[in-house]
Amino acid sequence: MTHPSLTIICREHRALSAMLRSITLLLRQHRRRGTLPDFDALQAMLFYVDEFPEKLHHPKESRLLFPKLRGRNAKTDAVLDRLDADHARGEQAIRELEHALLGFRMMSGTDQGEARRDNFETLMKQYADFYLDHMHVEEAEILPLAETVLSADEWAELDAAFLMNRDPLAGYEADEAYGPLFKKIVGALQSSGSFGSVLEAFAGAALPKLPPHH
Repeated sequence: MTHPSLTIICREHRALSAMLRSITLLLRQHRRRGTLPDFDALQAMLFYVDEFPEKLHHPKESRLLFPKLRGRNAKTDAVLDRLDADHARGEQAIRELEHALLGFRMMSGTDQGEARRDNFETLMKQYADFYLDHMHVEEAEILPLAETVLSADEWAELDAAFLMNRDPLAGYEADEAYGPLFKKIVGALQSSGSFGSVLEAFAGAALPKLPPHH
């Protein structure tokens, strides 16, 4: 891919995929051991998903990339309609996930604990499967079309917009304010007994880069 925006989109897809797979790996590990997960770390991971993919990546696809591809044929428009609907659904789904995690945390140790755990794990798996499929459709159908049909001026606009994204899992150093967040995430991953599996999940992405003093 010769256009910076396409490279960034794919890197950010790998980053989101890695984070989603890592969360599910950690949940599975604690389920197998019969232990409670690190709730602070899970909250940090979901906050990352909300702060970077949901608020930076997806809006730029829907507002900048997709409109440039509309009107070419009915099949493409139907795919774009589905992807836009996915983005809107994702905003609601992350709110539901965050609330489900809070319920799991607050009610663990009570007679609702297992039901709350089951609910969060089910919603987390649905969210992960949903976005993994969504990203596959984008990379298999939309990005190749964009490479074929967009003009140099359109690519320049897209490149400028996506180069403003600073997702630390896509190869950028975390801004100072996000240092503690990513330190918590890295710590949770490194303390996992299945760290090898987590690293495998991060293949093609990168562990967060922290500011030098972290």
